[in-house]
Amino acid sequence: MMFPWRRRRGPFDGFFSDMDEEFRQVEEHMARIFEDAMKASDKRPGEGGPFVYGFSMRVGPDGKPKIEEFGNVPGARMAGAKELGEGREPLTDVINGEKEVTVIAELPGIERKDIKLDAKEKSVTIDVSTPDRKYHKNLELPCEVKPDSSKASYKNGVLEVRIRKAEAKKGGMRGFNVKID
Repeated sequence: MMFPWRRRRGPFDGFFSDMDEEFRQVEEHMARIFEDAMKASDKRPGEGGPFVYGFSMRVGPDGKPKIEEFGNVPGARMAGAKELGEGREPLTDVINGEKEVTVIAELPGIERKDIKLDAKEKSVTIDVSTPDRKYHKNLELPCEVKPDSSKASYKNGVLEVRIRKAEAKKGGMRGFNVKID
């Protein structure tokens, strides 16, 4: 005899239970972020927002998903990630091409002259500090590059940096201040 409150186990039972738990944790995390943002919005103008928080998801060259957070909401970052400072962390993308690495960053509301861009063999650092907007991002590159081959352009709030890949060599890291066209 089969009891009516007991279901037969199907082939997909439990398949989505891990995802349900992940979504529940994300929902709780976002609720805390919004609660903190609402508390901060009670401050006088200039002391509060704007509040920016988001993430981008894409598949990396190794076929594994890569989730990258950005924004300026302190405490919003997932466990284990470093806290953001005063500035926003811009949305960025690193494209590992055949002969060069391309870095694309969204930096709306600023002028080209306000961007400080430094390239090293394994990283690129973007800094912007104006009275109205602050951005900071240090990007680790997927391979070694030639910093002195860097070319950058800034148009319509989008910074694009192209750097030729370097051949494998030994030596110290050196930096290069990149001029933006």
